[in-house]
Amino acid sequence: MTTAVPPMDSPFPERAPTAPASSGAPGATTGAAAARRPGWERPAYVALLLATAVLLLWNLGASGYANSFYSAAVQAGSESWKAFFFGSSDAGNSITVDKPPAALWPMALSVRLFGLGGWQILVPQALMGVGTTAVLYAAVRRHFGPSAALLSGTVFALTPVAALMFRFNNPDALLTLLLTVTVYCVLRALDGAHTKWLVWAGVAVGFAFLTKTLQAFVILPPLALVYAVCAPTRLRRRLGQLLLAGAAMVVAGGWWVAIVELWPASSRPYIGGSQTNSFLELTLGYNGLGRINGNETGSVGGDARPGGGGGGGGWGETGIDRLFSANIGGQISWLLPAALVMLVTGLVITWRARRTTDSLEGMARAAFLVWGGALLITALVFSHMQGIFHEYYTVALAPFVAALVGMGVAMLWEERGSKAAALTLSGTLALTAWWSYLLLGRSTGYLPWLRWTVLAAGLAAAAGLVLGTRFGRRFVLGAAALGLGAALAGPLAYCLTTVDSTRGGSIVTAGPAVSGGRGGMGMRFFGAGELPPGAAPQGGMPQQSQQGQQGQPGQQGQGLQGGIRGGGPQGNPQGGPRQFPGGQAAGGRGVRGPQNTGGGPGGGPGGGLLNGTKAGKEATAALRKDAEKYTWAAAAVGAQNAASYQLASGRPVMPIGGFNGSDPSPTLAKFQEYVRTGKVHYFIGGNDSAGGEGQAMRGGPGGGTSSAISTWVKANFRSTTVGGATFYDLTAPLNGTSAPS
Repeated sequence: MTTAVPPMDSPFPERAPTAPASSGAPGATTGAAAARRPGWERPAYVALLLATAVLLLWNLGASGYANSFYSAAVQAGSESWKAFFFGSSDAGNSITVDKPPAALWPMALSVRLFGLGGWQILVPQALMGVGTTAVLYAAVRRHFGPSAALLSGTVFALTPVAALMFRFNNPDALLTLLLTVTVYCVLRALDGAHTKWLVWAGVAVGFAFLTKTLQAFVILPPLALVYAVCAPTRLRRRLGQLLLAGAAMVVAGGWWVAIVELWPASSRPYIGGSQTNSFLELTLGYNGLGRINGNETGSVGGDARPGGGGGGGGWGETGIDRLFSANIGGQISWLLPAALVMLVTGLVITWRARRTTDSLEGMARAAFLVWGGALLITALVFSHMQGIFHEYYTVALAPFVAALVGMGVAMLWEERGSKAAALTLSGTLALTAWWSYLLLGRSTGYLPWLRWTVLAAGLAAAAGLVLGTRFGRRFVLGAAALGLGAALAGPLAYCLTTVDSTRGGSIVTAGPAVSGGRGGMGMRFFGAGELPPGAAPQGGMPQQSQQGQQGQPGQQGQGLQGGIRGGGPQGNPQGGPRQFPGGQAAGGRGVRGPQNTGGGPGGGPGGGLLNGTKAGKEATAALRKDAEKYTWAAAAVGAQNAASYQLASGRPVMPIGGFNGSDPSPTLAKFQEYVRTGKVHYFIGGNDSAGGEGQAMRGGPGGGTSSAISTWVKANFRSTTVGGATFYDLTAPLNGTSAPS
């Protein structure tokens, strides 16, 4: 950096040099937090948090229960403390979800306090988004000032996938918050070699593990390496601090694992997603190495991975460009190129700094290394993992991208008097405008005027930043404001589209649907714009009336309902719906996915693997009748189907085979025992070709278990049609005497 104190006309006058410190004395570094706070900072900070809250809470109830798989577990946890602790799918504690339960706990507590409903489930998620913005602001502000922090917070809040996932009930919201807290704590630890902050970072990682297992560990290598090299204390102390942080991580994440593994398997729920009723197997297999190499026994796609270049099997081709692909680009990559440029720029500007972080330049470089390392390693894992990969996973990248953009722009603006800095800032803005133009063009008919406006404004602002010295300070500030608007207009539009529509099921994306597809589920199997049976369409669903779905006002059914809207981004400009295997109508190229009122995957009584079913009033009434006599009002193959009936009736419904119908839980013998002892009232059948018992996927012994249970029930119990679904009364065997064995 050319100077430790910026010029007076800089919009970043609050940055101050870090006080010198000895390399071995903790707390000697004061950091920029000691600098005078400008009068505008607090109002701007409050406005940022309020705007983020409004964005995340607006129209929140439109998605109802969102992902019914997790909502059912939340409902179960609100009724049973045992289900709360284990993360069970039902209050009868037959099986857990396929993740640790930490992400379910805040939502379950909310439901305990305020009752069951979409708002009660999703408000905690939205508040986590506000919290992530606040932590990110604090992390960037400490050494780069409030202007940089304000920009970082704004970029994060307007990242489309963040606007989606902090309004949804998947674990990724809490994971992203905890990863941001981890980076914040590491930066605090680096600023003076504070042991306590490094230990708190370990605690945050431990709870992130209890949120989404091994994904919490992805960012650890760069963070640990930067601390080991750059912390301003002797090497032995640095290594000892890292060991203490590791111990804190093990304790914070391991206590629950130890209890679960030591708890007798006969008195706890089956560990969903595993094939041996073991959380360790789930962690290392289905949720661990299987995500990397694609060998995920019991997963949606099983082990079948077609050959050919790129890998990735049924979850799309892998490669360095995966994050820029048609499906994923609009979720996260709007400012990803800019973040990469800012990372390189920040390291170039600070390359002369001392190794340790006891100076402003050294701390700034460490910040770029920490945020940049977290971004690069996570992006590389996402780009090359061959197992299950959904577009919304990329929300984990959002705080890293936002921090790098805020820090890098702040440094370049401070150095804008040099030709190199001005050209870099201008070129980055032009690159961002061009990339936004391309991303906006991927959605057929979606705000066609916006992409040209963004491109023109971005290029004009880029030119203004280079020529600004000739026209004065006001001209430069105007060009900067125009450039900022151009850079954020595209993601803002995607965010507004996201909050103005319903999002439900297991596979959701932000913004409108896009043409083409690389990197999303089934793109190799089914081609661009197509989806496998039961999968949710890209881009979510158009907003519809929520009355009467699943027996709850304001509740989003997980099936696809309604018809295709004509024209524009929400309709098929070429005409009617395309039909895919199993009879599902789905959006084609550039089409927002329609809804489907019939049976089969994703809708109607047949249900579907990824989107559940629609529980009508008749089915709901049947499940509630005499429900107090049974542990489970019903059983159904697949957690999404079971969840839909459970949420509609408020009574436990056993998900046979877990999420995919492929877990060996319960065994046929165990299910027969449940029936003999009168613990299950109904078995809800489904469409053999698509939903219900037909959804047990290859890849694990549970598929056979689910099929065996279905076959036994059909052969031995009376059936009736209730609201379009087949109900088998397990208290009424065909022989008319007692339950068969």
